[in-house]
Amino acid sequence: MVTKVRGQFLDFEGDFHLDASNPDESTAHLTIQAKSLTTGNEQRDEHLRSNDFFAMDRYPEIKFSSTKVEKIDDESLRLTEDLTIRGVTRPVTVDFEYLGAAVDPWDNLRIGFEGKTTINRKDWGVNWNAALEAGGVLVSEKVTIELDVSATKNQ
Repeated sequence: MVTKVRGQFLDFEGDFHLDASNPDESTAHLTIQAKSLTTGNEQRDEHLRSNDFFAMDRYPEIKFSSTKVEKIDDESLRLTEDLTIRGVTRPVTVDFEYLGAAVDPWDNLRIGFEGKTTINRKDWGVNWNAALEAGGVLVSEKVTIELDVSATKNQ
C-alpha cells in the first residue's frame, strides 16, 4: 500500500431519531446505493463496483442500522450498528461528535454530527488484492469510514 484513496457515496438515504433525554430510545438507519461510489478515477471506480470488491450487481445496497445508542458526554454519542456489505452483516461501533445546532434558512432546526470508525474489509468478504513487486500488497485490509450527518427536526 503506497497511498490513501478517498471515495464517497453520492446516493444515500437515512433517518435518525435522537431522544436526548433517553439516548437508548434513539435510532439511526442509512441505505447507500453502492453504485454511487466515486473516487475520482473511473477505471478504479468500475473495479470497485465489480465482484472483486462490492459486487454491486448482486448487492446494490450497503446498509447501516443502529442496535444501540449511548451518550458518552455532552458532545459525543456512540452508535453500535449492523453494517451490511455484500450480504454480510456484522456489528460496528461509530463514535460521533456533536457539531452544533442552528435554524437553517428554511426555518428547520438542524443538527450536525461527524463520526468515524475503522473496519477490516475482509470481515465482509471483500478480499481482492494484488502483490506489489517491491513487497507488500496494493490494497490495505483497513478501511476508514467517515460519516458527516446533518439532520433536521421533523415538524
